[in-house]
Amino acid sequence: MKDKLHWFAMHGVIRGMANIGLRRGELEARLIADPAVAANPGPFHDELRRHGRMVRTRVNYLTVDYQLAHDVLRSDDFHTISFGENLPGPLRWLERRTRDEQLHPLRPPSLLAVEPPDHTRYRKTVSAVFTSRAVAALRDRVEQTANSLLDQLAQRPGVVDVVGQYCSQLPIMVISEILGVPEQDRGRVLEYGELAAPSLDIGVPYRQYRRIQQDITGFNSWLTAHLEQLRRNPGDDLMSQLIRVAESGDAGTYLDESELRAIAGLVLVAGFETTVNLLGNGIRMLLDAPEQLETLRQRPELWPNAVEEILRLDSPVQLTARVARTDVEIASWPINRGEMVVA
Repeated sequence: MKDKLHWFAMHGVIRGMANIGLRRGELEARLIADPAVAANPGPFHDELRRHGRMVRTRVNYLTVDYQLAHDVLRSDDFHTISFGENLPGPLRWLERRTRDEQLHPLRPPSLLAVEPPDHTRYRKTVSAVFTSRAVAALRDRVEQTANSLLDQLAQRPGVVDVVGQYCSQLPIMVISEILGVPEQDRGRVLEYGELAAPSLDIGVPYRQYRRIQQDITGFNSWLTAHLEQLRRNPGDDLMSQLIRVAESGDAGTYLDESELRAIAGLVLVAGFETTVNLLGNGIRMLLDAPEQLETLRQRPELWPNAVEEILRLDSPVQLTARVARTDVEIASWPINRGEMVVA
């Protein structure tokens, strides 16, 4: 019963309202519930632009304008949103009283859902481990792993599943090395990575919600045991180093158990799905534009530009949201305290 009540508060009402709005053609409902928009958001973004730089809906504001999105995301007048925070009062009350204690990528103590001073402390701790030297060593390891996977693909006859055999394998191998995951557990990490993206959705059906909750519970249990194993037998991996720094006794870099798990979980959630989609999107785009691929073969120094352009044209992350801390004006648009802008 508790699960059903939480689903009702967090997803059920939103799903029902979105389906009603979808039949009316409401923009916000289409963003949530229209399969065509999910499959190809480009035409929907073009339609939003025709409505103006900032579009007021029944619930919040929508913008696909680059400068407005930049201003909102950079402004101290807006803060990050925690999962369920902007529900109507009664639903927010019900959600808080029926949620479990499992970590979620969009709820504190996740880096995606906290503000200073906690966010500042997290960043200081992580920066103490992800140093320039560590990142340089990781870059070399990524290149070795990528080359090895490409060599394996070259040896396979016929058609290959490039997403399954390359795009997903590369990030999961790198993430596993960062987290100190032994070889025998990497299949499980891949499974958790593939199931992470739906946990960020809203308005999901109850059956999918139950599966998401089971997956989050399983991942939290596995991660707790894994971190304890790293404490007993630390390695050279960055997660072992992060544990040492976080538990060194320095108040400025202290992280408790839930914060450590949140950072480790975010490495997987944020690092896997986005990288898989960037690689897949990039491969498809370059195969569709062989002249651009040939340019990159002739001028490999342009690869950083190409990656930026792929991210611009077909971003793995299609939207984010911020909530106004106070009454504020963005490009002559008055946004009231507590109102949300989806960009």
